[in-house]
Amino acid sequence: MRVLVVHNTYRSEQPSGEDRVVHQEVELLATAGHDVDMYLRHSDDIAAMSLAAKAMVPLRVPWNRQARADLAAHLRARRPDVVHIHCTFPLLSPSVVAACADVGVPAVATLHNYTQVCAPGTLYRDGRICTDCVGGSPLQAVRHGCYRASRPATLPLVVAQTANRDLWWSGIARFLCVSRSQRHILVQAGMPADRMTVHHNLVVDQDVHRATRPNHVLYLGRLTEEKGLRLLMAAWDQHVARAAARLPLVVAGSGPLQHEVAHWAEARPEVQFLGLQTRDQCKELLAGAAAVVAPSVWLEAFGLVVVEAMAAGVPVVAAAHGAFVELVDHGVTGLLFRPGDVESLVDGLAQVQSGPARNRSMGEAARARYERDFAPEVGVRRLVTEYRAAIDGSLCAPV
Repeated sequence: MRVLVVHNTYRSEQPSGEDRVVHQEVELLATAGHDVDMYLRHSDDIAAMSLAAKAMVPLRVPWNRQARADLAAHLRARRPDVVHIHCTFPLLSPSVVAACADVGVPAVATLHNYTQVCAPGTLYRDGRICTDCVGGSPLQAVRHGCYRASRPATLPLVVAQTANRDLWWSGIARFLCVSRSQRHILVQAGMPADRMTVHHNLVVDQDVHRATRPNHVLYLGRLTEEKGLRLLMAAWDQHVARAAARLPLVVAGSGPLQHEVAHWAEARPEVQFLGLQTRDQCKELLAGAAAVVAPSVWLEAFGLVVVEAMAAGVPVVAAAHGAFVELVDHGVTGLLFRPGDVESLVDGLAQVQSGPARNRSMGEAARARYERDFAPEVGVRRLVTEYRAAIDGSLCAPV
């Protein structure tokens, strides 16, 4: 099968799990014998643009005529069987969907977040889950300045979302949602259920194995409010106050809360803040973890770090909402706590440190679940099935 992958990469100073998933899918498809080409734009390129070119970027977010023409020419030259679209913001725009129609190539789109119904794609605003635009007017996002706390920065996203809704919803042969919970929300917003299926992200086995004697609890990811860092800090302080912290907490990552987290960790000998780590360093940290904490206060569409922990045989303590409830079997492969509830998270932290035998058993069950549902060979077979369905024009089975 000839596949063209279309993607706009994120800025390198903000490492994205989405970028990693895209490149892993490409590598796995190629390894399975498929002819895979990539049509990429890089957000890092914006920094080197002239001032005039930079000023044009927001104006082209809703529609980029040049991207449409360039992709159409590429499609005519390559003649793929199917196009797989990922992120189109900010340098590609939804015009890439029109380019596929111009050439008559079926398009599949993976929905990594909620940008089809939410300008910033997070369903999170002012410290709470926000679904105001789900099934309603996205103009509220401009009023609140939902993207980067800026009305001018939010406006191009809302224009793109509003002006191109029919194009997206009619021009994509098959939408791949990364979780059932994400699909449910998008269908509620009016997206075409008969072309929306669930395809979990492919997660490569990194050959990481949980240590016989793990020596820390791990938070690994972006340091942002919606990821639940403040909730974790409050819960950890209570956890320590109850003399239950047999293992230290290691926090690795970068983001807007980096300085706040670093300052908090400095005053606590049982906390180690490491900042942004390389992939090899992340693997080492994961191998030494008794548990990974995923305290997100927003509705995670998937949860890459959760499945990477499962692959390593490490149980997870995760908030019981969003995709986490379908990734984590409570008491079997990990623990779920009440979202936003400090006491419930404290209890989860205590449980993963108080029973080594149970902790090890949950890790083994997590690894078995990974092999059954998330291993690359499983994901590639499902992905190719979705491509063939898009080519054939098949509708999705009810979920």
